[in-house]
Amino acid sequence: MISEPELEGGAPFETAEVLTEERPPRPPRPPRARRPWLWALGGAVAASAVWGAGLYAYGQRAEPGPDLGGYRAVDDLCARAELKGMAAVLGKRGTAGAGPELDDPAMRQSTCTVNFGEGDREQSVNVRYTLHRVTDPGPEFAAVAEEFGLTEPIGGVGEQAFFSDRAEDGGMLRVLDGQAVLELEASRTYYETEDGELVQQGAPDLSGSDVPLTQDALALMAALKK
Repeated sequence: MISEPELEGGAPFETAEVLTEERPPRPPRPPRARRPWLWALGGAVAASAVWGAGLYAYGQRAEPGPDLGGYRAVDDLCARAELKGMAAVLGKRGTAGAGPELDDPAMRQSTCTVNFGEGDREQSVNVRYTLHRVTDPGPEFAAVAEEFGLTEPIGGVGEQAFFSDRAEDGGMLRVLDGQAVLELEASRTYYETEDGELVQQGAPDLSGSDVPLTQDALALMAALKK
């Protein structure tokens, strides 16, 4: 019998591989990196948010206003305006009343009318106090004074002061001191008769009223800083 070499000393057969439909599992893929442009976009959005928040916070901070030099808004202007200088000219101080007021973030303005004398000799002095909280009234002060006919400069009171001399009929003084502007006006009082005729009240001669008005302005400036 012929022997099969494979069975009698030949190399043994290798075990046949069984084919099946199942495949061995694939090794897991490494995590997929994000695209660079997505990272850049996210960083830009975050930076914009931070920048916007910074701008908002900056806008919310109150900007420091100008130095008011000790001046402050007051509700009792008539009480602070003693006007002793004009009282010496016009007589005993009488009634006083506050006029229109303006209270705005940019400025505070108060007015007052003080009466002096009695009967047909009663006269009045008008006072106006404006405190500029934002803008500087200095650059335009002289131009405004000239527009109102105040052309005579007065020294020794505030930074600038101008006076309008109306001779025996009185005068008006306008003073600039930092952010504050004061106006003091003394003038003859007239009344109208039944016939429509203007009659002058019996007041003393108001010539030279710049001196008592200046004295009263200095006293009022000090009172407004208390």
